[in-house]
This record gives sequence, C-alpha cells and structure tokens, in this order.
Amino acid sequence: MFAAFPLLALPVLVYNLVALTLTGGYSAVDAHARMAEALFTIRMASNIDWSVSLGDLLLAAALVVLFIELLKSTTSRRVAIINHALSMILFIICLIQFLLAPAFATSTYFLITVMVLLDVLAGFIVTIVAARRDIDFSGGEA
Repeated sequence: MFAAFPLLALPVLVYNLVALTLTGGYSAVDAHARMAEALFTIRMASNIDWSVSLGDLLLAAALVVLFIELLKSTTSRRVAIINHALSMILFIICLIQFLLAPAFATSTYFLITVMVLLDVLAGFIVTIVAARRDIDFSGGEA
C-alpha cells in the first residue's frame, strides 16, 4: 500500500509544517521570509558565496521526489491507478491552499504545486499511452 502513497506529499507536508508553525503569523510575508532565510553558505570556485535557503532545499528535494514519482508512474499495476487518484487529491489540496491561504502564496509553494500537477499529468498520460499500446485498434486485445 506504500506504493500508492504520492511521495510529493512529503514536501507539501514539510512546507505545511513550516508555514503553520510561523511565529510571526500566518501571512505570505512571514512564510516567504522563513523560506528565504539562509541556512548555510557555500564558497564557490568563483570566490562568491552561495546562500542556500530552506526554500531552495525544499525545492531540490521536491525535484528528486518528482523524479521518483515519474518513475513510479510508468508501472501499469493496479496500485498505480490509486497513486494517480491520490496525486490528484493532493493537487487539489495544494491548489486550494495556494489560492486561499496567505502563507501558501509564495513562489516556493507554487513550484511545489506545479510539480504535483506534473506528477498528475504524467501519471494519466503514461496510463493512457500504456492502455492504447495494449489494445489493438481493430477492437480486440493484442
């Protein structure tokens, strides 16, 4: 049953935990400030410091998770259909939070929402292509 769980729920959950535990309130400004806060810096070869924020790390982790989700969507097992449905529910939740909750109206959360949408679209497209490949166009099974 773990295979049906949409892994992109993890970055969404982390963002929710950060946004809902803000000390300054539940506003977009506070959420953006928390996401843009530098966690550490890396000295680059060009002698420039690269500041890495929580939002940067969250987006990088979400990209890795999106890659794993895209690999999972290529399976045609029955559990993949459940995963697609749960991913669609996750996208609806993300969209509602982005549109209605002030702390979620940030670029970081918008990009996570776009990743969830891409997961939903990829899942449905891969399922449709696999189904078309398995069915002969003369009306019978291949």
